[in-house]
Amino acid sequence: MTAWRIVSSLPASAPLRRWARSPWSDVALAVVAAVAQLWPLLTRDGQWHWWGYVVAVGSAVPLVARRSLPLPVLLVSVAFCSLYDLVDAVASQPLWYGPLIALYTLSARSGPVVRWVSLATIIGGGLLTVGSADTAMRGVVLYVTAYALGRGAAGTRAHAAVLEERAVRFERERTLEAERAAERERARIARDMHDILGHAVSLMVVQAEAGPVVVRRDPERAIATFDSIADAGRDAMDQLRRTLHILKEEREPRAPRLTIDDLPELVRQVAGAGLEVGYEVAGEPRRLPPDCGVAAYRITQEALTNVVKHAGASRADVRLGWQEDCLVIEIQDDGRGAVVGPPSGGNGLIGIRERAAACGGTASAGPEADGFAVRARLPL
Repeated sequence: MTAWRIVSSLPASAPLRRWARSPWSDVALAVVAAVAQLWPLLTRDGQWHWWGYVVAVGSAVPLVARRSLPLPVLLVSVAFCSLYDLVDAVASQPLWYGPLIALYTLSARSGPVVRWVSLATIIGGGLLTVGSADTAMRGVVLYVTAYALGRGAAGTRAHAAVLEERAVRFERERTLEAERAAERERARIARDMHDILGHAVSLMVVQAEAGPVVVRRDPERAIATFDSIADAGRDAMDQLRRTLHILKEEREPRAPRLTIDDLPELVRQVAGAGLEVGYEVAGEPRRLPPDCGVAAYRITQEALTNVVKHAGASRADVRLGWQEDCLVIEIQDDGRGAVVGPPSGGNGLIGIRERAAACGGTASAGPEADGFAVRARLPL
């Protein structure tokens, strides 16, 4: 019985676990119990009465239904054993395996009332019918042990069920978190593509519109204008290629993302579109968290793109202020700004606020006495 419990609870392979839970395992257990109970009748010398064989087999056969009918199986098995001594010509039985296995199953699968009543009835009946105190004590120990093993198996099974439920819940939560992370990544990539395309196309459109005028008045400046258009297009293609690499989940090393260190080059590109752009840094620069560095670049890029597209300004100033606990970014122009603002449906200023909020910072935009300003605070 103990060996069977150990085999049943082993973390074996899936086929073995399936077989242990199938009805055929109970058939095999009943056969083993019957052979064990017949062993004294088969190996000891003597002419044994046929009744002993019937009882030995009859107390083991009900084990076939031990899981579905634990209480009836126990009652039938114990009843057969109690009738073994109706005849004298039988071998002495040192141990009845059928009732012990049935009691083990009952204690593992039944409610507390059924368990305790069954255990008390079996022990009480055994003490009343067994003649020897030593034999009675051994029976009590065996039945109590079988009961305890059954309760231990029930606890193990309940604990395994809890662990399995918890594992399923954790796996579900992990899947949901992975989906949320993928959604956040897609949203970030969408914002990046909006910034890249909006900035590059705006610069190229402004420079292309100014091209015919500049060609007639200043051919050398026209050449510089066309070079700026080409540079803006190449830079946009490089950034889009990096973004597409991320979308394809390529295993090769990713190109570094644009950060606050790339702002001077961004200012140079915007200045090539005919807009005068100033760049100032106040305070001692410090290392920004990676997400804040990217946000600082994209916020500045979006603000300058809005200036080029909508403000009608002649000058813009980019100022970085390094403070104790934050970086303050200010982009101010002398144009119409929010008085006209982005066209209906645009999301440039919304994107600026979202990028700042994603880093735990804040952003604001609005008209001022001499133009329009965008300010963002990013925590260090």
